[in-house]
Amino acid sequence: MELQNKATSLWGDFFRVDKVQIRTFHVTWFAFFLCFFAWFGIAPLMAVVREELSLTKEQVGWTIIGAVSATVFARIAIGWLCDRFGPRLTYTWLLILASFPVMGIGLAHDFTTFLIFRILIGVIGGSFVITQYHTTNMFAPNVVGTANATSAGWGNLGGGVTQFAMPMIFSIFVVGFGVHEAFGWRASMVVAGAVILLTGVVYYVFTQDAPDGSYKELRAQGKMPPAGETSGNFFHALKDYRVWLLFFIYAACFGIELTIFGTLALYMFDYFGLNLVTAGMVAASFGLMNIFARTLGGIFGDNFASLWGLKGRATWLFIALFIEGLALMLFSQMAVIWLAIPTLLFFSLFTQMSEGATFSVVPFISKKSLGAVAGVVGAGGNVGAVSAGFLFKGEMSWDTSYLILGALVTIASFLALFIRFSKADEIEAEERFDKGYTQHRREAARKHLKVLGLSAKDIDKVKVFGSREAHAMKRLEGLGVDLSDVKFKHD
Repeated sequence: MELQNKATSLWGDFFRVDKVQIRTFHVTWFAFFLCFFAWFGIAPLMAVVREELSLTKEQVGWTIIGAVSATVFARIAIGWLCDRFGPRLTYTWLLILASFPVMGIGLAHDFTTFLIFRILIGVIGGSFVITQYHTTNMFAPNVVGTANATSAGWGNLGGGVTQFAMPMIFSIFVVGFGVHEAFGWRASMVVAGAVILLTGVVYYVFTQDAPDGSYKELRAQGKMPPAGETSGNFFHALKDYRVWLLFFIYAACFGIELTIFGTLALYMFDYFGLNLVTAGMVAASFGLMNIFARTLGGIFGDNFASLWGLKGRATWLFIALFIEGLALMLFSQMAVIWLAIPTLLFFSLFTQMSEGATFSVVPFISKKSLGAVAGVVGAGGNVGAVSAGFLFKGEMSWDTSYLILGALVTIASFLALFIRFSKADEIEAEERFDKGYTQHRREAARKHLKVLGLSAKDIDKVKVFGSREAHAMKRLEGLGVDLSDVKFKHD
């Protein structure tokens, strides 16, 4: 069953936090932002950690792999939990439970204990699936690509902010309070974990599962399938080849972003001779592109869909991913900082647009098992990061590792061209898109009519055509057709 009363506008109602859809959007992206901040909070401090714990290059590589490994399993499991218990409870418990290893990493005293905590922290990366799931529940098809991309992009922004914020917090402890560096990085992670714990409480208080209430309430009213059907839908999603194509595609964009978050600060420190804070600032520039880049990917996905349907979404995904791969190969060959930074930003732009493009396709794969699809595809990003991590633990130079990854991304982009939709899916998606867009037009028209002084009774009498009818009328009027006696099938 399709959830009702989804929002048809994001930017037009952006500050209407009295609307549950908009309020949930804001709480969701901010929670994901803090999750990303805590998840990669240790990365910009690795130069200090490496020195204190006497980590080898191989051990540093294993910590990069460990940071994203547990997320693979967390994302798959959380997709199922969202379908069964709803995104509100799932997110609340994830935030509360994940805060403990974030704070607990300060107890690490050698490579083994540090790696264990790094793996446990990776569970918090499952927050991405809930973020995409929850915004899909709240927004109509005409704007869902934009809403998904913006919530995820602004959440990913935490991975950029942490690159310079954590060194600053670390400096406050070391310089401001005069503590030892070994205590400074540990105290910094306690701060990050405490904020995550508080956010879990905020999420529970200010959100709900769907526009019309909780899953428990909707199931009691017969507006949703029973919870017992969740497992069947999950395994049904696993049989869809498109889920696995998107799994590998997401490995080639979000998996690359995770790899960059885990390696870039140290890469700038070692290969360009920058100090800890400056290297963190450069690494942050990659993540800060999320403030708009992933949103652009979703906007282009929605716009391509308005022109060419679901096929248009897949075509845009190919274009963005193909350019991402070329840009990464180019960045790997940069030897001077003033060329490396603009190339990095260009690469970042298309990496994050590819991610937005991917999740402008995901909501249209299966309505019955949205959580399963989002979970599996999301896990693909972490599989990509884990796989890429092995390139950074051996003797291979890191610039060569980036070059190889760029080539693999370019090849993976062609998978998007094999994503197909049935004619029935295309028609249904077009109708759902038009329904959402038409509702948006009607709401906008009512606002303008109210400003002109019409009463609510008179406004209700005014007919607002759907987007397709309005477009057809405009074309017919241009051809000189008298429309006074024309009847539409929806009249």
